[in-house]
Amino acid sequence: MNIESINNSKVKAWAKLKEKKYRDSEQSFIIEGDHLLKEALKKGLVKEIIALDDIYKIEDIPFYLVTKEIMKKLTSQVTISPVIAVVNKIDPRDINGRVCLLDNIQDPGNLGTIIRSAVAFNIDTIILSPDTVDLYNEKVIRASEGMIFNLNFVKKDLKLAIEDLKKDNYQIIGTNVQKGELLKNISFSAKTGIIMGNEGRGMNQSLLDYCDNLAYIPISNSCESLNVAIAASIIFYEINR
Repeated sequence: MNIESINNSKVKAWAKLKEKKYRDSEQSFIIEGDHLLKEALKKGLVKEIIALDDIYKIEDIPFYLVTKEIMKKLTSQVTISPVIAVVNKIDPRDINGRVCLLDNIQDPGNLGTIIRSAVAFNIDTIILSPDTVDLYNEKVIRASEGMIFNLNFVKKDLKLAIEDLKKDNYQIIGTNVQKGELLKNISFSAKTGIIMGNEGRGMNQSLLDYCDNLAYIPISNSCESLNVAIAASIIFYEINR
């Protein structure tokens, strides 16, 4: 189907998906570019494809050929993509492996990077606190480089999530610079949950009593702290090793 008017009802509906409340109500989000489209297609999550060229047509998926003006309205980037897709949100599944619990992560770039590293180092599930940045924020999706489609995600109060994990014999490792043990000295089991805290204040102190151990990464005295995404990547590597 061809759409040429920027005021078309479909275009307006797609544009609304830039806002979290509409992503939540529609249980859908937008992805941009060939790579993300391929990753979403692998998981069977693509609802609609919107493109500047019919080379992106795929059998049994609704396809819309649009103008550059429409694509500019829908894109979140400076340079428009030749293809955009509307994708179903990822349904959570049972946890089956190591877990990262994210406590009030605010920067979408950090969340996207954490997702990429989690996939790289065999983390099974990311549990997001309710006050963590929206998983389907366009900057999160872009920073994840498509790896968002390769993880299990659960949005839940972290205390309740930890209680459930402990019932399943998980060890919970917090992160704390002052009270933590050297990362290399901690033994990680197959059932490990690691808590990564907010960029500014770190892990919420109310979670301390839920932790079986605390870890810290030694760094140079010249550096005050590590970016949370970098710290998570180092810890994931060590757990995987």
